[in-house]
Amino acid sequence: MALVTMKALLEQASSKNRGIGAFSVGNMEMVKGAVKAAEELDTPIILQIAEVRLNHSPLALMGPMMVQAAKEAKVDIAVHLDHGLTMEVVKKALKLGFTSVMFDSSTYSFEENIARTKQVVDLAKSYGATVEAELGLVGGSEDGSCDHGIKCTNPEDARTFCEQTGIDALAVAIGNAHGNYPVAPTLAFDVLEEIQKKTNVPLVLHGGSGITDEDFRKAISLGIVKVNIATASFNRLTKRAEEYMHSEGAHNYFALNEAMVQGTYENVKHHIEVFNM
Repeated sequence: MALVTMKALLEQASSKNRGIGAFSVGNMEMVKGAVKAAEELDTPIILQIAEVRLNHSPLALMGPMMVQAAKEAKVDIAVHLDHGLTMEVVKKALKLGFTSVMFDSSTYSFEENIARTKQVVDLAKSYGATVEAELGLVGGSEDGSCDHGIKCTNPEDARTFCEQTGIDALAVAIGNAHGNYPVAPTLAFDVLEEIQKKTNVPLVLHGGSGITDEDFRKAISLGIVKVNIATASFNRLTKRAEEYMHSEGAHNYFALNEAMVQGTYENVKHHIEVFNM
């Protein structure tokens, strides 16, 4: 239907007590697979890419493709920069037409996180774009290169942070982590419930890959609106590609392309269904 702001999708999902999936993509096949699942289920989604992925998936190539895919989709789609680390990349994403950005200053002091986030909010306003920020520390990192540990978001700090920055969405730390979990994490739902009571913005759950379907639904009932899925999609794509390459007979790029699209489609479809139950 259209390329839309993330804020519009968050408000829509929140009004229906549902979660909306934010699916990380790294190539054309992932974009195609995610859009295919969204269109089949007639459900809006968020396409996103993290700054740490740009060495493998350059923003100058991925950005225009993501934006164009959203414009041509049969459902509403927002295009989001996940875990922006530099203002240079944030500005580039906005100029490319991204309708949402996240500038992750969660490893800085509380005061500096507020100051840096406010700069991004002011910049994004000039583009009509949505802003997400993070408070507390979500474990791991998007590419597995570092881990600052897990520090649960303080509910009172969350209220102050939202009021002073003017953000549209807040990523919270409640025991969740990026990457592959050895076992499903134990989420601090009591902390999430307190954060919801003290803030008035949609909450975001990072590190969604590996969290149980039941915990997703409970988190959504307690204020989580946006759920990030990355590792699970990369893993499913890789699995389908490996299966194809190990199959009998001659192999070619076009069938490999279809295998990668299929892997992404399967994972995105599953999570959309979970978030909408």
